[in-house]
Amino acid sequence: MWNKLAGIIVEEPNTFGLNNPFLVQGSRLQPKVTPSPVSGPAHLHRLAGKCFSLTESTYKYEFCPFHNITQHEQSFRWNAYSGILGIWQEWEIANNTFTGMWMRDGDTCGTRNRETKVILLCSTSSKLARVSEPSTCVYSLTFETPLVCHPHSLLVYPTLTEKLQREWDEAEQARYDSVITDQGYNNLLRDIFEDAGLLKSQRVKVNMPEAEANSDSHNSLQKCKEASIYIYTKV
Repeated sequence: MWNKLAGIIVEEPNTFGLNNPFLVQGSRLQPKVTPSPVSGPAHLHRLAGKCFSLTESTYKYEFCPFHNITQHEQSFRWNAYSGILGIWQEWEIANNTFTGMWMRDGDTCGTRNRETKVILLCSTSSKLARVSEPSTCVYSLTFETPLVCHPHSLLVYPTLTEKLQREWDEAEQARYDSVITDQGYNNLLRDIFEDAGLLKSQRVKVNMPEAEANSDSHNSLQKCKEASIYIYTKV
């Protein structure tokens, strides 16, 4: 019966995937964290507040850009699975390009939380095209939209403020002049992207005595002159 639904794509109101009709009201999904603010290319912000559905086999997937991804088993079994595959957190960036959206902190899956990488591809309409699970508890989702068809639609530099663009320019010059290493350059870029709200912050502010003891942890040309520094730690 449910196989007849395979491949159906539907754009739905912004219920954010938490409205599985097969769950009783008290069993609705409970997100672990709050989604990050909307960020990235301004022309993609119009996707916020919308949801896109895809039914494959016996599962319905709902992708709500800048909010979450959910999975609902289309079954009347008393214990039909319904869960969160990830909540919007940050962009994946490489070579001045937004290469994906990361949805993390989904439902518990063994010793980890479920997470999903969303890949954006050009198409004539906005739709959730494919969902796969390349490794346990890590999902890959392909979202097609005409909003990324322009060759410059996913460039990072134009989305930054003038101040952050200047910092990037200074970092480029510092690397060219061999003032900083490639690793230092990458740290500077991460600092810039975090300040822009494109990446989740991995910085912890420390007091002045600790800052003096860890002066090598400075990763910004301007922040080296400040009274406090940021030390990168693994989230």
